Amino acid sequence: MASRQFLSCSDTADEAVRATCDDASTCKRFATSKGYWPDHYVQYFVRQIGERKAPEINRGYYGRVKGMNLLLDSFLKKTQCNCQVVNLGAGLDTTFWRLKDENVMPKKLFEVDFPMIVARKIHHIKTKPPLSKPLIETHSTDSLLLDGHSLDSDRYCIIGADLRDISVLEDKLKKFQINPELPTLFLSECVLVYMSPEQSSRLLHWITETFPTAMFINYEQVNMNDRFGQIMIENLQRRQCNLAGVDLCQSLDSQRERFLSSGWESVKALDMMTVYSMLPQEDVARIERLEFLDERELLQQLLQHYCICWAVKDRLSLDLSQIGF
Repeated sequence: MASRQFLSCSDTADEAVRATCDDASTCKRFATSKGYWPDHYVQYFVRQIGERKAPEINRGYYGRVKGMNLLLDSFLKKTQCNCQVVNLGAGLDTTFWRLKDENVMPKKLFEVDFPMIVARKIHHIKTKPPLSKPLIETHSTDSLLLDGHSLDSDRYCIIGADLRDISVLEDKLKKFQINPELPTLFLSECVLVYMSPEQSSRLLHWITETFPTAMFINYEQVNMNDRFGQIMIENLQRRQCNLAGVDLCQSLDSQRERFLSSGWESVKALDMMTVYSMLPQEDVARIERLEFLDERELLQQLLQHYCICWAVKDRLSLDLSQIGF
């Protein structure tokens, strides 16, 4: 699950947002090379390990990946994989291959991102057998669609679209046979923050109006009104990244409220310091031995400025509200 997405205003701003896809992918590539978590597929999207990342960055990505995967896996278990997953702003994410290896595939996994990023991802898949072989293994016919801006198979679909344009997004998902009656999980990581509150509200409203049984897991900034948060905003602005939705990232309450006001039935939110403390502690102890951390306070500050928020709508009464850490 990668970072970024869909802004307001200019092509320059959109390009800056697209560049955050590479930031997330290179950070994940470095962290996996150090042994924080296994990912045998990210190397095919990001060839070079790149420059060293600070230990607090690696631990932050560990918490992010483990936290998101824990909730995703709980949803798959709760629905017995009789569900769909839609990854919004997926970037170069490798979740499809992980779920295929673990034999816990949903009925279909959809990914949506800017067409330019989708084209890059599809090129990697087409030209690298370790990526294309699992895709072919999950497809039963000769009708695999694989062109410059979309990929569609029985179990995996990649769509080029802008999340700010709901009508195009809906048309493309329908074209590739999304089933609104199936329990559907939506994932986003540092995506909604690049949309205006009005744009992200339209997206969340559309989901609740279209999918009777759904869950949304959102990883994003929080507590952005203090000095540390202001420094984060200024650093991104220097790279032309305007956090158009930052007003909804002021607190855990504001994160929860955006979902409740969009028609979701129940919402929970935790900052990443809390999530980190609730992950399996034996594995946390393992990764903390990988690198010496000089300033634990900096890690705490970083984790306190990100959160995971998850919302559910449960017409099928699957007890989705029981999913958590």
